[in-house]
Amino acid sequence: MTPVEIILLGRTLMKIGEQALPTPEDGTPPGGERTVVIVMTDIYQNPGTTVGEVARRTGLPQSAVSGSVARLRSVGSVISEPDPRDRRRQLLGRNPNLTPRRRTVAAATVDDAVAGALGEHTPTDLATVLSALETLGEWLTPQTITRLRPDA
Repeated sequence: MTPVEIILLGRTLMKIGEQALPTPEDGTPPGGERTVVIVMTDIYQNPGTTVGEVARRTGLPQSAVSGSVARLRSVGSVISEPDPRDRRRQLLGRNPNLTPRRRTVAAATVDDAVAGALGEHTPTDLATVLSALETLGEWLTPQTITRLRPDA
């Protein structure tokens, strides 16, 4: 597989993941899920972090991180508290209470979205692709990225 093929595969997988996400019940329009997931994952892995730190670690613009944090706070996935060292800054973390949205997203599967992306396929084809995705997910975790960047 070439680097270009991996980039295109990554884009396809992101689109399938976005398609598989359940539609928010609060009427939030779809879009921006990729950034929200990246920001949420970073906050969950780095409790007590700030918007600026998330932006630095993820490489996302601070404005995109701020927007994602606002969205995550509005649905109750992320909580914030003033930084005791600098009351102007907010420290971010995972809401310890499982919200209905987090419960819905955690229960979602990609099966139907993958089946739709495959088009004409047999049950064996679908099982093969889903198994390959499981294997990739076990080996290529979000932490994998930190091993690729020398500054991470």
